[in-house]
Parts: sequence; structure tokens; C-alpha cells
Amino acid sequence: MSFDQYPNYQKFKGETILCLDYGTKFTGLALFSPGRDPFPMPHSRLKFISLEKLIKDIKKIIDEEIVTIVVVGIPRFTDGKESSMSEKVHLFASDLKKEITCKVLKQDETLSTYEAEERMKNSPRYNFKVDYNQIDALSASIILEDFLRSPIIEE
Repeated sequence: MSFDQYPNYQKFKGETILCLDYGTKFTGLALFSPGRDPFPMPHSRLKFISLEKLIKDIKKIIDEEIVTIVVVGIPRFTDGKESSMSEKVHLFASDLKKEITCKVLKQDETLSTYEAEERMKNSPRYNFKVDYNQIDALSASIILEDFLRSPIIEE
């Protein structure tokens, strides 16, 4: 899979992108550096203890990985409408934006968890089973793949 023909790949070449699949229990993280990495990779997942702790942990990863762009997945229904969870994620993205110096962008994450489950069921890496300890990070990498393929929805 090559992303170099996609506009966002070219636009962010040389940057380090951290993608977040925000959740009220866990937040999945994925990283990608266009031009250096072959494809987005799951990074980790953070347990939600408090908003302050989550942002602190994200800031630490941003510093360690020298992240310049943060992409936050926005959940939507399949018809494109936003849910109550969408509003929570928008608020989280707004709070995060106030605490970091990186650019924060948003990306539709519709069906990313479903796609992650399907990939796990078809991958020897996950023993052909859904691994709920890793699904959030894999979902974040799928959101990041979609971000590279899509026009930017918000800057």
C-alpha cells in the first residue's frame, strides 16, 4: 500500500502525525511520518482516568516522538450525521488544542472500529482474532490512513 499519490501525504511529507481515536474508556494512538514510514502504525492505547491525565500523556508522546500534527477521529453515523459522542470528541479536540503547540486536525472515523475488527480477523499478527487490547490503536491507524486519502475536513 502506497500513500504517496494522496494530497495529504504530499502536504505533510516530513512531518510526524499522531492520530487519536478518542474514547471514554480508552484512546487509541497511531503514528506516521510521510516520506519516512511505509504506512501508519498502531502506537498504543491510553486508559481514560481523567481529561487532564490523558492530555498529559498525549503531550509526553508528542514530545518523545517529535509530533507536529495531531489528527483526531470524529465519530459519525453512516449517514454522515454526528452523534452525542461526536460532540464529546469535538470538546476533547478543543481542550487538547489549548494545551499543545501542534496543529490539530479532524478526520471522519466512520466504521474504523468495524474495519479494525475485520483486519484483525484476517491477520496472523492478531492470531486471526479480535484483540480488544489493541483495537483502539489499530482503529487510530485506519483513521490516519483515511486522513491521508481524504481532503482535510478542518484546520
